[in-house]
Amino acid sequence: MNILIIEDEQATARHTKKMLEEIAPGVNVLGILDSIESAVKWFRSHAEPDLLLLDIHLADGLSFEIFKEVEIVCPVIFATAFDQYAIQAFRVNSVDYLLKPISKEALMEALKKFRKLSLANTTSVIDYRKLAEMLSNKGPELIKRIMIRYGENIKAIDIKDVAYFHTEEKNVFLTTFENKNYPVDFSLDELETKLDAIRWFRINRQFIISFESIEKMISYSKSRIKIALRPQCPSESISSTERSGDFKLWLAGK
Repeated sequence: MNILIIEDEQATARHTKKMLEEIAPGVNVLGILDSIESAVKWFRSHAEPDLLLLDIHLADGLSFEIFKEVEIVCPVIFATAFDQYAIQAFRVNSVDYLLKPISKEALMEALKKFRKLSLANTTSVIDYRKLAEMLSNKGPELIKRIMIRYGENIKAIDIKDVAYFHTEEKNVFLTTFENKNYPVDFSLDELETKLDAIRWFRINRQFIISFESIEKMISYSKSRIKIALRPQCPSESISSTERSGDFKLWLAGK
């Protein structure tokens, strides 16, 4: 497997290369580049690698500028210090990413995922230029408070006091840790882009839950997880099959 590393922190780049050689002895690191300029020159004169490990913040700007200069179709794993909007964008576009500092375990999982997709001959064409444009714009501000209107009353609820959101008969409600329920004007799709992904996760079409609301978890059929929420909810909260893998990673803080 041929891998190209683009990282402007030399110590981090050397450490990443060393980890790759330890966990994947057959890997061939084609080179370590440290800027947008050097990356563009490299891609214009070399065949693409099998995999690209790309830091977002380089010395001469955001690495997404590379995609505006050259077409890249090989799989990319982004490395980033925590950036809420960037991570939301990666998930929406099904792009893999690693949080810095990169751990050997996280890198191993990323390579395992890449190999699995390669063996299955799964091709996922990502429009990196579109992703670059998306990330060049300011992301949506995360919700800090939610305005609730019920009858003639208006109430502001701090987001830290909300345990979870769920739908009932096409209406969205929030439940506070004090077990109070209120209708919400946002859809779950809208909320998913406005909530802190470190604290919140959408487990299925009906629920977005906070980490603090998880009372207990039980293994369920088809790799799903049944979650007992705090406060209790009359509706069952079970992670969907397609979200269970990401849910487990979220629980582990990945």
